Amino acid sequence: MENAVAMSGLKGFNKNGMGAMLLLLIMLAMMVIPIPPFLLDILFTFNIALAMIVLLSGIYSSRPLDFTAFPTVLLIATLLRLGLNVASTRVVLLEGHTGSNAAGEVIYAFGDFVVGGNYTVGLIVFIILVIINFVVVTKGAGRISEVSARFTLDAMPGKQMAIDADLNSGLIDQDEARTRRSDISREADFYGSMDGASKFVRGDAVAGILILIINLIGGLAIGMVQHELDFSTAIEYYTLLTIGDGLVAQIPSLVLSTAAAIMVTRSSGENEMGKQIFGELFSKPRALMVTGMIMGIIGLIPGMPNLAFLTLAAVSIGGGIMIGKRNGERQQQEIVEAAAVAAEPAPVEENKDLSWEDVVPVDIVGLDVGYKLIPLVDRKQGGQLLSRIKGVRKKLTQEFGFLIPSVHIKDKLDLSPNGYSISLMGVPLGEAEIYPEREMAINPGQVFGVIDGLPTTDPAFGLDALWINPSQRDEAQTMGYTVVDASTVIATHLSQLLHSHANELLGREDVQQLLDNLGKTAPKLIEGLVPDTLPLGTIQKVLQNLLEERIPIRDIRTIVETLAAQALISQDAATLTSQVRVALGRSIVQYINGMEPEMPVITLDPSLEQILQESLLSVDGPGAGLEPGLAERMLQSLQAAASQQESDGKTPILVVSPQLRLLIARFVRHAIPELHVLAFSEIPDSKQIRVVANVGNEQPV
Repeated sequence: MENAVAMSGLKGFNKNGMGAMLLLLIMLAMMVIPIPPFLLDILFTFNIALAMIVLLSGIYSSRPLDFTAFPTVLLIATLLRLGLNVASTRVVLLEGHTGSNAAGEVIYAFGDFVVGGNYTVGLIVFIILVIINFVVVTKGAGRISEVSARFTLDAMPGKQMAIDADLNSGLIDQDEARTRRSDISREADFYGSMDGASKFVRGDAVAGILILIINLIGGLAIGMVQHELDFSTAIEYYTLLTIGDGLVAQIPSLVLSTAAAIMVTRSSGENEMGKQIFGELFSKPRALMVTGMIMGIIGLIPGMPNLAFLTLAAVSIGGGIMIGKRNGERQQQEIVEAAAVAAEPAPVEENKDLSWEDVVPVDIVGLDVGYKLIPLVDRKQGGQLLSRIKGVRKKLTQEFGFLIPSVHIKDKLDLSPNGYSISLMGVPLGEAEIYPEREMAINPGQVFGVIDGLPTTDPAFGLDALWINPSQRDEAQTMGYTVVDASTVIATHLSQLLHSHANELLGREDVQQLLDNLGKTAPKLIEGLVPDTLPLGTIQKVLQNLLEERIPIRDIRTIVETLAAQALISQDAATLTSQVRVALGRSIVQYINGMEPEMPVITLDPSLEQILQESLLSVDGPGAGLEPGLAERMLQSLQAAASQQESDGKTPILVVSPQLRLLIARFVRHAIPELHVLAFSEIPDSKQIRVVANVGNEQPV
């Protein structure tokens, strides 16, 4: 019970932020209050153990972000070591005349072990340790931290754009995008903090040299002048104490500097550093065998230490043979397994007549790939395409409001080895060639530099792009390119095609499923709707009309309520679609314009609308009754106005009278796909509109 209360109090003490304050007070106390030698032994031992814990934690971390507290821990350990240096210096100068063990057993043991009876050698060894720490490890780690921080900050815009591209293509959801953005921010903060923390480590190394000089000169002066020691005795006492004190401070400092260098030089990966190094360094048997041969040749030279070189040569060659044999056995096993699968006897088909089971239905959505792209869809080979396609289907399903059909993937020998083809109802919609071993760097419109790669075009949006090596990814992102892998290229292309043909994906079974799901929550709403009020085909046509104009059908309740109310007036799908659009006006405007209080729009001149009503409405078909010159001029004016809206960062919106909306929408659908055509009746009363262009009078608004 008492232990539980104590632990609870300790957790509350730490939770309230008092732990850091207590540690700071202890560090300040060590610099002011004299500390007895036995307590110094405990603190120095704890300092060494802390340095080892930090080093091993860095080694066992899979990536730098797994130890984001490292810069803070490095600073705290440095301050603790400086506090101990001050405390031990006080003891050395006050009690050094009493003997070599005046500052505790730890300082005496380290000093006596290194000195070994020769104070000059001990002093030189200590200076070498300080030089290694200051000039080699600390300086190199600081430089790497500085460069890493600079490149991490430069690459942040490109990485953010890559996350946005993955999110827009449905490869990741909002939570994963938020996690990735957080990782990028944490990575920048980590390397920035490491850049600053490395300065503390360098300052600590300089302080170690100064403390050595102060202890040695100050100790000799105090011992010979105040305590009347002869020079040989004073140099014996104070040199051993000074070197021992410096060693117990510099060894943890060197360990922490090494930990810092490891943290900033290692790359992110799924394995620990030891496994990663061993796997990459000793996975090539040829390297070990060639090394063994070279060492063996050196060992045969007369005058060389033959035993050492020949022994190491034998170990290297033996290790290379063993690793090569193991790799060969693994490859042979894979070949045997593949051959066993290929050799399985095909089921013997009985001679029977053809039946309707032999008629293979056409795939709603198909993806054919060349044989070199098969690894992209094989999870055993690390392929990510299946999961990316699943993410695309999930995103589009949530966006449109109905279940996107599965994508049937198969290999096709008619395609080029690196080619793929996307089809809808058996008809190809798009195809391209990709390089699975490379990554695509897409130029979003503004990049800062030139990078080597194979020129290509983004198959989804037609942007200029380059196929680059994966090692160039960070460099390309720093220049402003959006870099994606081959699986993402296919998934984004698929998402764009499905998005533009969503109306063709909605079948009668899907419509019936939507109505059945609605009936579970609103049974009275669909009671008697099909077929008494409206045929299922009419409802399907209305929903397809909405999807064709990029309007989601998530609000199926409002759609069905409007259809049930308007079915008594008209059974025409186009008329019903117009009424549904009015009912969905608020969601349509929000989908197009967001939450902006004001909506900039393009309008038609009243005289032009009068001409359109007289010509277009009198003839069945979009633009069929228009004079060709007038139609061309109107289309050019609309294109110019839409381009101006896009350049201003706004969504192009054309507002016309309800009688003209459908015909104008069909007229501009393929020529200006980015232009949204709305009727005045579809705009909610709460939404303010601002006319930015008026087509027909050739006068800017």
